[in-house]
Amino acid sequence: MRVIIAEDSVLLRSGMARLLEDEGVEVLAQAGDAEALMAAVAEHPEADLCLVDIRMPPGYSEEGMDAAIRIRRAHPGVAVLLLSQHVVSRYAGELLGGGASKVGYLLKDRVADIEEFMEALRRVADGGAAIDPEVVSQLLSRRSDSALDRLSPREDEVLAAMAEGLNNAGIAARLVITERAVEKHIRSIFTKLDLGQDDHDHRRVRAVLEYLRGVETAAPEGRKP
Repeated sequence: MRVIIAEDSVLLRSGMARLLEDEGVEVLAQAGDAEALMAAVAEHPEADLCLVDIRMPPGYSEEGMDAAIRIRRAHPGVAVLLLSQHVVSRYAGELLGGGASKVGYLLKDRVADIEEFMEALRRVADGGAAIDPEVVSQLLSRRSDSALDRLSPREDEVLAAMAEGLNNAGIAARLVITERAVEKHIRSIFTKLDLGQDDHDHRRVRAVLEYLRGVETAAPEGRKP
């Protein structure tokens, strides 16, 4: 796996690079701000993933988030995994709403297990998703979509877990229910969201996209594309 790291703290950036290299990951470049990140991606289009801090110079607001959105648009083959101290839900819908693959959003304080972190990194690089439960929880509270309002509270939980990138076994373990129950809830979600008769995996992605679009439509006005 080939990774670009974007983090303004030199110590944290170096520490992440050392960690990834110890795990067999090739660090192609390191960047201290959003523009340096964009330049690194342009120089290394073969990168599998960008590991990006949300708050970076010069304004320390959402420069990393903006850069992630730009990368998703200009380099759709490059995965993006965001790390943040806080949930920046205002623009998260725009980032995640572009697709339910090759994207991750984790809170730094919750990344306590190296093995778990590396698993999330690999899942995103391989085309999956890894979204922190707290991020999903805050996005869920902001959504506004009549189709999603048809879902039961349990179906909400199942769909939120799907948005985090969990498979059926992971959802069952999270919610302490059987995999058969998970399958039943997912079939009901497909039906309530009018997802037709496409293959299961395609409908699963479409369900997550429906969820994320619901979040995006609830985002505040005023941000230009």
